[in-house]
Amino acid sequence: MAYTIDSFPGRKVNVKGEPHLYFGGTSYLGLQTDDEFQDIFINNIKRYGTNYGASRKSNLQIAVFEETEHYLTDMVGCESTLTLSSGYLAGQFVSQAFHDKHHQLFYAPNTHAALYQAKIRPYTTFTALNIAVREHLNSNEKSKAPVVFVDAIDFSGCNYPHFEALRTLPLDEIILVVDDSHGIGIVGEDGGGVFKSLSQFNIKELLVCCSLGKGFAIQAGAIFGTNKRIERLKDTAFFGGASPAAPAAMATLLEARALYKEKRALLNEHIQHFTDKLELKKKFHFMEAHPAFTFSDVQLSEYLEANRIIVTNFPYPDEDAQIMSRIILSAGHKKKDIDYLLKCINILPKI
Repeated sequence: MAYTIDSFPGRKVNVKGEPHLYFGGTSYLGLQTDDEFQDIFINNIKRYGTNYGASRKSNLQIAVFEETEHYLTDMVGCESTLTLSSGYLAGQFVSQAFHDKHHQLFYAPNTHAALYQAKIRPYTTFTALNIAVREHLNSNEKSKAPVVFVDAIDFSGCNYPHFEALRTLPLDEIILVVDDSHGIGIVGEDGGGVFKSLSQFNIKELLVCCSLGKGFAIQAGAIFGTNKRIERLKDTAFFGGASPAAPAAMATLLEARALYKEKRALLNEHIQHFTDKLELKKKFHFMEAHPAFTFSDVQLSEYLEANRIIVTNFPYPDEDAQIMSRIILSAGHKKKDIDYLLKCINILPKI
């Protein structure tokens, strides 16, 4: 059931006047309502203002954008980084850049809608995708470079952390575009996401795009890739005509580095505690070191709500899609919150 609330949902949320624990959303580090993080953000708003509506190509440029991009480049392990105002815009930017007569687009199963172009839809299996890509490479249109779009964390387990299905593709002949919105800031070395691990594959060209809102708690997006590709993207009307992310958000990402590290460590403790104590592991699909626990039992959502626990539970990305049901752990939770959740779940065989 959908509810309307009037404040950001932290570890607790009021539903019909009653407090409920909230194990949903994508605030993985719980920073949106964290006092220390808010203080950093507010101080940066006082310095940079609430918004910056000018082009990044303006004759007056704020240094913090390039400073943040250099930091992200080092953290992720790529050659160059470009930031934008949202992860969705980053995905559309990359997708549109390849939507021309020189490229053939292919979409892996469960690819996020942010990467779609026109009426293209994902293949239902990696086997079907593999066949289609190889057929294209052996066809008369093989001069059109194949571009494969995939979500790093698609919650099915096909990709992160081992990317076993992806390895079956002829990666040395493919431009690979990966959406890492649910991984960046959370998984990988120092929260660097999946770029470094995927760089070990023999990929013709790798680009990673993402939202910075889930792992870094700021309204922004980013694209990671080669110097050559990022410079091409910069030199477009799409980039020049778009407003950037708020510079206050960029500055906060830089200044909150120690806090991000602290919250990631706390989140990992919560994940470890939950998985160690969870007795009904087969009810859930989850990935190593990631705080999302997906399930398909509709009655479980209703049962948890009856016990004053709200989880993610709605059709996504539209009303025609299947219901997405997930328990999301956050660094903002307290151990007693997780223990109560475990208590409710672990008695299920007895009820």
